[in-house]
Amino acid sequence: MTVNVIGLGYIGLPTALSLACEDIKVVGTDINTKVVELLRAGKLPFVETGMEDIFNKAKDFNVEFVTHTVKADIYVIAVPTPFQDKDKRINLTYLKSAIMNILQVCDKGSIIAIESTISPGVIKNVVKPIVEEANFKWEEDIFVAYVPERIIPGNMIYELRHNSRTIGVSNDETGARLTQMYKVFCEGEIIVTSIEVAEMTKIVENTYRDVNIAFANELARMCYIEGIDVHEVIRTSNKHPRVNILNPGPGVGGHCISVDPWFLVGDYPTLTELVFTARRVNDYQPTYVLSRIREIMKENDIADMSKVGLYGLTYKENVDDTRRSPALQIIEFLDSYFTSEIKSFDPILDNTIVANQYTDFESFLGDIKLLVVLSAHDHIIENKHLLNNVIVFDTRNCLDLKDGYRL
Repeated sequence: MTVNVIGLGYIGLPTALSLACEDIKVVGTDINTKVVELLRAGKLPFVETGMEDIFNKAKDFNVEFVTHTVKADIYVIAVPTPFQDKDKRINLTYLKSAIMNILQVCDKGSIIAIESTISPGVIKNVVKPIVEEANFKWEEDIFVAYVPERIIPGNMIYELRHNSRTIGVSNDETGARLTQMYKVFCEGEIIVTSIEVAEMTKIVENTYRDVNIAFANELARMCYIEGIDVHEVIRTSNKHPRVNILNPGPGVGGHCISVDPWFLVGDYPTLTELVFTARRVNDYQPTYVLSRIREIMKENDIADMSKVGLYGLTYKENVDDTRRSPALQIIEFLDSYFTSEIKSFDPILDNTIVANQYTDFESFLGDIKLLVVLSAHDHIIENKHLLNNVIVFDTRNCLDLKDGYRL
């Protein structure tokens, strides 16, 4: 069996390597020549716990990396599917291109397993017409499935192996073939269901989390007005056996929770009032954090924004993923008002991505008066003894400091 994994990003590459480690012939495809060149040179394009181990193991088996689609028995598509800012609809450009490239080289009987996030109805209304226009008979010549990923940066390799998987198919045979493939590395439960259920399930999972994060963020704002410790409120409320309030934060980043709910809003604008409101609450959170920064500056006679430092440019702790990160949103907002003096530091990033980004933590601390913690990296927790000479605004509630500010 040959598997062609198309898209070697945060989802596709770990999947390709996991399959290769089980002695399955894998060809990884990406249109980004730099990514392919790095992998061919034995280097990883991004940092992820456990990735280096399976990369080194996979190289001992039959795995190769190319920039074109190849003939295979099963195709796994893991390309980006961003949303369009204007109408909040999903952008399927990369997915459509991947499918059309597959149909140019594949044999009849091939399976296309889509792991990219899609909105309900995409396979029936978009993918099926593309297949039929290429003169393939739907579910006779080509079999399409939806197998949404369910892993988080920072713990991808473990979750890829241990989390349950959903396989959405139109027939039992395709479900059985894909179950057999994923079982070679997936130890979690594999659930075979319809394509429609799988499509909706993926979006619903992330929307559920987004709505609950929005509640926590609104609660934090209410408690701040009343002078109440929101974290104590949450801790106490969660003693109730049927209550599980999440923690507030500086905003929702990444490519899942901050994006997927918009697909529902775009497709069902009259039926998603709650989802839309939650999205607005969470999208506003970085602006709210900026308003708190200004209050803290005023309270402590800090007039110069250059004396403020943002710690953490990635969207979550201990990963190098900066997609839609709260810190970058704050910096972008300030830049739009021609105020770019704010400083930043992130120990996880190897490269400089914004102006005034420091590479030395102690030099960074020496040049600021107010430290805003936006990512709860292990580094900041291990070095909190260095924070005695700065005011700290801990938006992640990770430092347990006696003095300072929290959401």
